[in-house]
Amino acid sequence: MTEPTPTRSLKGTWNQAILTFLFPILLVLSVRWALVEPFVIPSGSMIPNLLIHDHILVQKAAYGLHVPFGNPWIFQWSQPQRGEVIVFKYPENPDVYYIKRLIGLPGDKVDVQNGRITINGKKFTLTPYEGPSSEVGFNYYTENNGAKSYVVRFISEEVGGESQSYTVPEGHFFFMGDNRDQSSDSRYWGFVKNDYIVGKAWVIWLSCHSTLPTMTFVCNPSEIRFDRLFKKVQ
Repeated sequence: MTEPTPTRSLKGTWNQAILTFLFPILLVLSVRWALVEPFVIPSGSMIPNLLIHDHILVQKAAYGLHVPFGNPWIFQWSQPQRGEVIVFKYPENPDVYYIKRLIGLPGDKVDVQNGRITINGKKFTLTPYEGPSSEVGFNYYTENNGAKSYVVRFISEEVGGESQSYTVPEGHFFFMGDNRDQSSDSRYWGFVKNDYIVGKAWVIWLSCHSTLPTMTFVCNPSEIRFDRLFKKVQ
């Protein structure tokens, strides 16, 4: 007489299958939450240092760790520094992400005259820039804030007009775009609170002149800007 074949429990198999399916998803979410996250530059406000369709990686843990899917910090081990390019949540709509250069720290008095900056009575220096980013109709300068140098772009050469003054509240920051005459930034919509800081812009891993017509989030392979690949964000 043939004995019946023992019934095999599928519980272990299902648990393994679910774990195998969920582990990669949890790993990706964890990396994006704590380490790095990709972003695409949507506008020209950071020209010449970041161009439209630059794909960048942002260091999420540069300053600390946020509550997952929230704004408050769990730990914050360092503070953003003046001159760094930072991704943050737009103060008027936290679901939207912006990228600008940090200009004013908490407590700073910021004076801006035609895009030229003075912090606590000390002017940022501007020297003419003759590099490959120069183009007709714009004026390029190397700006130095005393600790960091980077290139900025202006339309006008004249330093005229009335100066605008801002005092940065505690727990907030003042940001400006490098494309000084064509940037919507803290001059227009105010300060960014510390909890809205997302991370520090790190490296350009992909860049293209245009995207595919049918998939606007995908770079056109024939329009890749190879000279920008793996370029560190300055």
